[in-house]
This record gives sequence, structure tokens and C-alpha cells, in this order.
Amino acid sequence: MSDLVCNNLCMTFTAPGNGAVVEALKNINFTLKKGELLSVLGPSGCGKTTLLNMVAGFLNPTSGDLQLGGNTIRGPGVERGMVFQQGALFEWLTVSKNVDFGLRMKNMPAADRKKLVDKWLDIVGLAGFGDTPTYQLSGGMQQRVALARCLVNDPDLILMDEPLGALDALTREKMQSLILELWKETGKTIIIITHSVEEALLLGQRLFVMAPRPGRIHKEYRLDFAAEGLKRSLRDIKQKDDFAKVREEILTMIWDMEEEIMGGV
Repeated sequence: MSDLVCNNLCMTFTAPGNGAVVEALKNINFTLKKGELLSVLGPSGCGKTTLLNMVAGFLNPTSGDLQLGGNTIRGPGVERGMVFQQGALFEWLTVSKNVDFGLRMKNMPAADRKKLVDKWLDIVGLAGFGDTPTYQLSGGMQQRVALARCLVNDPDLILMDEPLGALDALTREKMQSLILELWKETGKTIIIITHSVEEALLLGQRLFVMAPRPGRIHKEYRLDFAAEGLKRSLRDIKQKDDFAKVREEILTMIWDMEEEIMGGV
């Protein structure tokens, strides 16, 4: 099993100069089962990205433990794939050269690389764009390249840090649908960080609302909207009364947190 287990995770930063201590995360506990889709949101400073970076292995916890498939996470690994907000692509390379970068690092034979790259470009809707320079693509197409580059390496866990935040509304909705389709087709475990309450609801089979000072899981939701999004339009789902009810509840929750933060400044 490739479950992700987070046990009493804490992260403290010490500011240079004045030595001020900031508790970015405190006592984070959860188990994410293989194949689950988790969205995480909360006000600025609640530790969303810090948590994702720790799961990715970019940061080591001050205390506590993170395990994937029974193995402690101590650094980056091929079993975890990351999709960043801006794609983090090599813009001077073609689409295919971006997607097969990890495969080249593994010294996979060229014919095998091409077969996998063609497969994933087709899945993400970029068939025929393999020889296109990446800088010529739109933002939405670049994020599709980033998804293909992640998935071609077959990670157990996919981490997404605001991957759709820079896209226009229509492209963003199309990409949300694509993420749900990929989740269904691949059975991958996915964690997505977002500032959008609607997006968190649409893409979160499980949803964590985090609170700041210190960063912690304030409330967890288990939702059916992601599963519904595989069968019907996301726009229709957003019109549902139960969707609107949960959205307003979370918006009020985050608004109250922001008010408390501002009041404490």
C-alpha cells in the first residue's frame, strides 16, 4: 500500500536577524489512502504550501513523521511528482523534451520514451504538439505539459501547488475536469493546494480547511462533488444547493480567520 501517513507533524522557522520563531505547522495528523484526492485551502500563512513542500521532501519537519508506503520521507523521490503553479517548464525545449526529461535522467531508451510521451500527450489533449517549442503555448497548454511531465514518470503521489491559479476562468474549468478525469483513469493519489473555495470543493474528495498561527487542520470535509464531476458538468454542480451551502460555510470560516488575523496585527 502507498498510503501517506502524517504523524504529529510540526514545522518551526526561525527568522534571521531577530531570531523570531514562527510555528508554520503544529500537530498535523492524517492518513491519505491510496487513490484519494485531497484539496487543501485556508487563509494566507496557514502553512498549505509548507505542508506540500514537506510531503515533496523539499523541507524536513522540525518534529513528527511523514511516511509514504511505510517509508519515511527524507527528501525528494521518484514516487512523488510535483506540478507547480507556473509549470516550471524548460521554455527553450520542445514539449516532448520537457515531458521526457525525467525519463532521460533514468536513461530510458529513446523508443520507449517516445511511446510514453506520445501516450501522455494524447491523454492531456496535446497530441501533435510534441515538436512545438514550449514558449509558444498558452498558459493552459503549458499546464497540460506539466501534468504530462509529472504523470509520464508514474509517481504514486501527485502534488499540485496552485496549478490552475494563473489561468482564465474557462481554461481553469477545463483543467479542473481534466484533473478529475486523470484521477479516475490513473487511480493516483493527489494533493492539490488552492486558494479557491469552489475549486477545493470540486476537486476534493477530502478537503482540509487550515487555520494559521500555528498552521493546523481546522476542519475536514468528505465530499461527493469530485465523483459527481466525473459524470456531469462542473458548472451544473456549482449551481446545486448543497454545493452553495458548503461553499458559504467555508467562505465564512476563512473570512472569520482573516478577520481574527487582521485584528491581531
